[in-house]
Amino acid sequence: MVTALEGAIAVIVAAVLVIRGLAGHEEVAISGYGTAAWFGIIGGGVLLGGVALLTGRRWGRAIAMVAQILLLPVAYYLFTSHQPTFAVPLGLAALVVLGFLFSPASVRWLAGELGGTESDD
Repeated sequence: MVTALEGAIAVIVAAVLVIRGLAGHEEVAISGYGTAAWFGIIGGGVLLGGVALLTGRRWGRAIAMVAQILLLPVAYYLFTSHQPTFAVPLGLAALVVLGFLFSPASVRWLAGELGGTESDD
């Protein structure tokens, strides 16, 4: 569920950036629409991976792992940028999800030993 939530937050950020752009706000150093596209594409993929995990599809695990591994340096950057309010929860969430993804039960499920609802179409 955490991975799906992370993806949903990224998609919401993309929508906010598009709305801000349509309202006339212009970014100085970046393209608001380009950033929105990046957040939409990446966030949509992470959201899809989270939903896949929730529905018992094993392929969502790889997306979730990559997302968490990429969020760790983001949390570090936020922390070194004097924003621990965002850095600490983000880093903890990424570490907890990675812990769950590498837990013995998760590894057994990935190996097909728990007989989950695998339906890789």
